[in-house]
Amino acid sequence: MKRIIFLLVVLPPLVLSAQSHFSSVKLGMFNPGATDAGFILGYEGGWYVDDNFLLGYSADWFNKNYVDQKFVSQINDVYGPNSTINELRAKTNLHSIPLMGSVTGNWIIAERTRAFVTGAAGLEVLLIFYRDYTNPNDDKFQGAFDFCWRLGFGVMYELGKRSDAIAEISYHSSTPSWQYAVSDPNTGIRHTFERSYDMSGLLMRIGFRFYF
Repeated sequence: MKRIIFLLVVLPPLVLSAQSHFSSVKLGMFNPGATDAGFILGYEGGWYVDDNFLLGYSADWFNKNYVDQKFVSQINDVYGPNSTINELRAKTNLHSIPLMGSVTGNWIIAERTRAFVTGAAGLEVLLIFYRDYTNPNDDKFQGAFDFCWRLGFGVMYELGKRSDAIAEISYHSSTPSWQYAVSDPNTGIRHTFERSYDMSGLLMRIGFRFYF
């Protein structure tokens, strides 16, 4: 039994390390529900197990400055509308960093061209710089986390023996959240708001993949 456990632990890394490695850089547009669309930059690395199957890991970065209209609505519902000050309170600088593992299958569809489908899952990390409720000119920081997953498809075009150009369309899903407590300066009553960030949306990217 101990030998079996040892083989299960040791053999996969040895087998994977014997395969070809790849690295990819990708740039495109991401349109999550929480914000307007914006640029997203990504890196993917991993192992090319055979001609049709890849195992990978990835990290992406998406940044957006915006007014959190969902939070504005919550404040208005509790304290009444005050558009100027409440929109200032809801100003947000959001950094999204999904860290994911992936599997990708591909097949030949034309000379030097392959189609692929990919699936990934991992952790969505949000770094949130937001305005203090009492002093809206002051910035505060909060981190939020959630499980995330992604499904996509695309094409790879062989540029050379060790490089491909890639284009892909994916759907990304996650909804990190955290709670925001505010004390009413007049009554002293504390109100708790849940600030959630719908990071689900379409992802369209192009990039390059290198094999070594």
